Amino acid sequence: MEKLEQFKPVIDVEIGESTDSKLLSRVIVYNDDWHTFDEVIIQLIKATNCMFEKARSQAFEIHTKGSCIVYKGKMSSCIKVSSILEEIALLTQIIL
Repeated sequence: MEKLEQFKPVIDVEIGESTDSKLLSRVIVYNDDWHTFDEVIIQLIKATNCMFEKARSQAFEIHTKGSCIVYKGKMSSCIKVSSILEEIALLTQIIL
């Protein structure tokens, strides 16, 4: 029995939460009928810290196509961005 013990595989298990994933999450904003372009643009700038031109382009895409990916990043950052966008009741979704 002692000789069999030396052939037992050693398994090293690391338990913990890793937020350093190589997969980026994305925040999508969906079109609605009650927010103005200015409201959406201002909130996009506030949430993503982007330039006015980019926010205006994204707002136009949301309006014409029904949705737009407005942010890509780590899940924790996407949650923050989505929360800021939802402050004015924009409809958002986070996807992997």
